[in-house]
Amino acid sequence: MTDFFDILPIGEILDQTDILWRGNNFEDVYSLLIACADLSAVREQLERTVDEYFRSLSLPVEATLYDVLLLSLRDKDVIATFNWDPFLIQAFQRSATLTRNLPHLLFLHGNVLHGVCTEDGVSGVRGARCSKCGRPFSPDRLLFPVGKKDYSTDPSIAMAWDGMRKTLEDALFFTIFGYGAPTSDQDAVALMSNAWGRWQDRQFEQVEIIDIRPPDELHEAWSGFIHTHHYECHTRFKESFLFNHPRRSVEAFHNQFIEAKFIANNPVPLKLDLPQLHDWFRPLIEADEAVAVKGGA
Repeated sequence: MTDFFDILPIGEILDQTDILWRGNNFEDVYSLLIACADLSAVREQLERTVDEYFRSLSLPVEATLYDVLLLSLRDKDVIATFNWDPFLIQAFQRSATLTRNLPHLLFLHGNVLHGVCTEDGVSGVRGARCSKCGRPFSPDRLLFPVGKKDYSTDPSIAMAWDGMRKTLEDALFFTIFGYGAPTSDQDAVALMSNAWGRWQDRQFEQVEIIDIRPPDELHEAWSGFIHTHHYECHTRFKESFLFNHPRRSVEAFHNQFIEAKFIANNPVPLKLDLPQLHDWFRPLIEADEAVAVKGGA
């Protein structure tokens, strides 16, 4: 948020007000707008500009980290994100041409391509229609005042956080990818902590942190989730357990950390184009489908 004003053309909008926005954090400035009822028109203009900017973004045609991340997980898994950008949904859509066995997506701060039907509690891609009532999905709300990020009254956000709580309660492997737990998001961290429970009771679970900050700093930030030595820190995604055991992370975890049967890594090859990436994942996906058919029989 520190360089938000340099990226988005919102300075001229804020110049209509007396708010001293230069050099300040965007979320703090937005909170000031929320507090001034007579600036509601300015706030709405700013919200439209933010939404339009992020909706204009798109993935390149080449394979990206988002594609690798989506295909490395299965429908037993969950990706919960605070990002507004459309990249995860775009990657999901093109990964779905290969398989529907993909992770569930939760948008904890909303997303520009995500929508919800508040009447039926159904969510989907913005612009699509509810499978129950046929009404168009309402777009997610993206912006909340920093001092009070209400995760309960907004229907779409509430649904995402309910899914997040249930996921963390049952999770065996928890990967934190680039999320710094900022002071402006302490409510979010508290909600996750309550769902995870006491670290003393998670003696089998593993926490993996992918972040460029020093390991000691990361351990301090996430100590409430970590049981003794059950964590790893990596500076790059390709060093992570998930990247080296795609679509088999839980099986590999069980073999290595519970059965002490250390197995060879199976890292995703780098610098593949999208068709090549799909070709590399296809045998793993076909094996998943074969197991599902056998189990169903």
